[in-house]
Amino acid sequence: MMIDRLGGIDPLKNVQNTQKPQKVSGAPLSDSISVSAEAKELSEVYFAMEAAGASPDVRTDRVAEVMEKMKDPAYINKAVIDIVADRLMDVYGI
Repeated sequence: MMIDRLGGIDPLKNVQNTQKPQKVSGAPLSDSISVSAEAKELSEVYFAMEAAGASPDVRTDRVAEVMEKMKDPAYINKAVIDIVADRLMDVYGI
């Protein structure tokens, strides 16, 4: 038994008649993204943790020395408070 053509089925005919893709008009020229407030906060926390991890360790000997000084009521006076306030303002750029 021999089978001849089956009703004009030609696999090359379908490939030759395909249409080329057309360019979409009115498409935006650039991509954009939007970042949620939660993602921004998480990013800030991440970078703060990275900075804290990269900073030098706490000098426990110096902390103990300052704690001993603070136990003396005469140590905390206006001059010390002014110095601490000035240093804090310098750290925060105020």
